[in-house]
Order: sequence, then structure tokens, then C-alpha cells
Amino acid sequence: MKYFLVAGEASGDLHASNLMSALKSKDPHADFRFFGGDLMLAQGGIMLKHYRELAFMGFIPVLLNLGTILRNMKICQEAIIEYQPDVVILIDYPGFNLKIAKFVKTKTSIPVHYYISPKVWAWKEYRVKSFKKYVDEMLCILPFEVDFFKKHNYKVDYVGNPTVDAVAHYRNSSIDDTPELFVESNSLESKPIIALLAGSRKQEIKDNLPAMLEVVSAFPAYQPVIAGAPGIDAGYYKEYIGTHDCKIVFGQTYRLLTYAEVALVTSGTATLETALLRTPQVVCYKTPVPKLVYWFFKNILHTPYISLVNLIAGEEVVKELFAKFFTQKNIQNEVDLLLNDLEYRSNMLENYDRIISILGAPGASEKAARIIIEKLDKTIL
Repeated sequence: MKYFLVAGEASGDLHASNLMSALKSKDPHADFRFFGGDLMLAQGGIMLKHYRELAFMGFIPVLLNLGTILRNMKICQEAIIEYQPDVVILIDYPGFNLKIAKFVKTKTSIPVHYYISPKVWAWKEYRVKSFKKYVDEMLCILPFEVDFFKKHNYKVDYVGNPTVDAVAHYRNSSIDDTPELFVESNSLESKPIIALLAGSRKQEIKDNLPAMLEVVSAFPAYQPVIAGAPGIDAGYYKEYIGTHDCKIVFGQTYRLLTYAEVALVTSGTATLETALLRTPQVVCYKTPVPKLVYWFFKNILHTPYISLVNLIAGEEVVKELFAKFFTQKNIQNEVDLLLNDLEYRSNMLENYDRIISILGAPGASEKAARIIIEKLDKTIL
């Protein structure tokens, strides 16, 4: 069968490439064309546009590049018409992909499947109407999304979470690793570790890292170790490390979290990765105009939490110190509890185990591929 995929950012490239691999294992004649990235290209097929040509985030960048965005959309639409795939598979990236879904459903008879739902439960809930109208099959990776869409009379499938798969793969491939090997291979001290995950963007690092380092300095028996983000040079971190004695490790985030006593984590997928690796954490995220941001969060957004850990649990499992609650004192108090209050620490780990149970076993890509192919087989028959 012929598959046309659209992924507009790095995370989409990763998840789409895993899905392509699973599709190939079930469909030996799978043929791909796509908007995506290098990981998808490694799976085979023809890449029409790299996601770097699509990834414009924020109002001003989108406005300044509107002509490019519209041209890319037209190229995508024309490619679908020319290729006549058996299915169009869209991966997250709603601003672009919902328009593609509308085009496909109104101009062709090609089914549209969406893998990894955009976070409409937090923002722009009105987009659910478009999903119901233009998307034949929604494949979700967060279990609470099933109930959210059910509220809108839209049946979706939960296929599992790719982060569960990634952590399972790490564990299976690192059974011979030890804390001693990690310390030795990275020239670390023998002191226990506090992991710092300050974000994946330069602005996040600039905002969060200085306070994180100050907090760890209040615990001299521990050493801070930064999880270097892909695409960020070590020199950029050193601008904010200053006189602090702190090492950076790249490409070893799971390894670092495995051997850390506590982690200071900005929001995002990293909070879920930290929970799956069972490392006690505090979520800390600095924002501009903190009181206004917190008001916006409480009154405009449709979500009670910012971390995936708490959203999946349906309650506060990890402390979220963001906006007006982001202070060095608050973060330090939470780290102290996680290090020294055994009951507090144990309670968090027990809740992690509950979250792991909720998410289910690995195999998100395989389940998504199976559903896609089964739906197509029924359509063909």
C-alpha cells in the first residue's frame, strides 16, 4: 500500500519514523512519500520537504513566512493528488496538518488518519470540530485523551505512548551499565547526582538553569549534572554555569536520570521520561510576567496541570513550580523533601508506578500500524 505522511518537527520525525518501521513489518510492499526528516528518510521512500522548511512557531515567525507556508501547503496538496496514496497519515503539527486534512477530505476520497493528537484539551478546544469532520481515525498517545474526545462524541483509539517504548528500549540495551561506569565515562565526582533538565531551547536554558544551579549549591554533598539538549553547544551552557562546578553530558539523558537521586525538570516530555525512569523530580519553569502567566493558565487554559505526569495521574504527583511559584526558595524546599523525607519520596515513586500501569505496555508504533492497516483492509474489501 501507499502511505503519505506529514511531520512538521523533530519529534514528529522520530514518531513517524517508528510508525513507518512498524508499517513495513506488517506490509512488505509499503511505499512512502512524506514531509518529514532524516529519521523518516532512513526508513525509505521519497521525502518531498524537510521539516526544517516547515517549522515556523509563534505568531510573528508565521506571519513573516506566510508565503513559504502557503507554498509548502500547495506542494503538499499537489503531491497527494499526484501520488494517490491509500491513506494520508498526519503527525501532530495541527496548524499545517488540519488544513491538509480538510483538503484531503473535501477534494479526494483518501482516508485521513492522525497519529499523536494535538493538545486541544489544553488550548483551542474548538479544533475538535475539525477533527470530527476531516479525520477518519485519531490515534492518541495519552490515555486521558480518550475521555476528552468522548465528551465531544468523537471515538478515538489509545495506542500507547512512544516514550514508554523509548524507555523500554533504553533499559533493554543498557542491562550491563552501572553507576560506576556512568561516573567514570563522564569524569564525574563520586558524590550523588542531581540531574538538571533545563529545557531544549536556548531561552528555556537561559531562564531556568541559573536558578537550578543556585538550588543545587545549597546541597554541597551532591553534584549537579546537566542533560545537554540536542543542537545546543556546550559553550552556551557554560555562559550560565559561571563559577559553579557542573558537568554536562550529551546524548545520555536516560542514563543520567537513571543514576540521579533527584531531577529538576522543565515541563514537557522530559517530565514523563523522568517518571518512567522512577527518578523523583520537581517541575520548575520560569516565565516572563509570572503573575499574568499564572492568571492566564488558571482562567484561559483548559488544563489543571502543566506536566504530563500530573495530567496522566489526574492529580498532583510532582510539584509544579512555574510562573509565580518559580522561586529559588520553593525549588530548594522541594528538593530537600525529595532527598530527605523518605515517606514523601516513596509516595512519589508509588504514584510513578501507577502512571506506568495507566500508560500500559510498550508497542505504540506497532499498535498504530496495526489499526491503520486493519482499517485500510476493511475499506479495500
